[in-house]
Amino acid sequence: MELSVRNKKIVVTGAGQGIGNELCKTLVGIGARVIAVSRSLGPLEALQKECPSVEIIQVDLSDWNATRSALGKIDQVDGLVNNAGIAVINSYDELTEKDFDDTFNINIKAAFNVCQIVIPKMGPGSSIVNVSSLAGLKSFQGHCVYSMTKAAMDSMTKSLALELGPRKIRVNSVNPTVILTRMGRDNWSDPAKAGPLLAKIPAGRFGEVSEVVEPIVFLLSEKSAYINGHCMPLEGGYLVGN
Repeated sequence: MELSVRNKKIVVTGAGQGIGNELCKTLVGIGARVIAVSRSLGPLEALQKECPSVEIIQVDLSDWNATRSALGKIDQVDGLVNNAGIAVINSYDELTEKDFDDTFNINIKAAFNVCQIVIPKMGPGSSIVNVSSLAGLKSFQGHCVYSMTKAAMDSMTKSLALELGPRKIRVNSVNPTVILTRMGRDNWSDPAKAGPLLAKIPAGRFGEVSEVVEPIVFLLSEKSAYINGHCMPLEGGYLVGN
């Protein structure tokens, strides 16, 4: 089954590293026109060097007006992936006001702002994919504020799917568990920490970056034309028994 996104223009936020970076490379490799958005210029320039067709935009998405100025220049768009996000993992009583504000500003407020900017540039057949988390569906120790933002993202996904459906624009989320990006490997390399979670995953392992990228590409493609308003768990079967 060919997941054709050839010649489709797709905006990817959080493109400097991890899932977003690999997604950009994958999309370019199958013929999409990619606009990569990140706060950090260095990784964007490295991405563009590897994939010269990529258009890059450097902007701090937590700055509402700067984001509107930077992304407002984009013309017609066929796809949007809201991937930018941060995670501050700590006990609820040790989280600060700054932790709370930073996490909400990036994980949900920025995504909502990007949607408001980009959706008017979309036509029938366009697709939005929000990168949420299994933590939006289940509670995990130390993830209080992070989980709140991802639950909000899933709610936004469903609301936008309802509102944009008549315009033939689809909106879905992917909800991964731990994914072995560089950050994921660093954060979950301790067997004492990883063991209890791995024990609840029937697949017996954490996810690879490609196992998030490929479902996103599917949801961007016309092969998923009748999938709308869903939050897709990518968790190796975790939810079967939990």
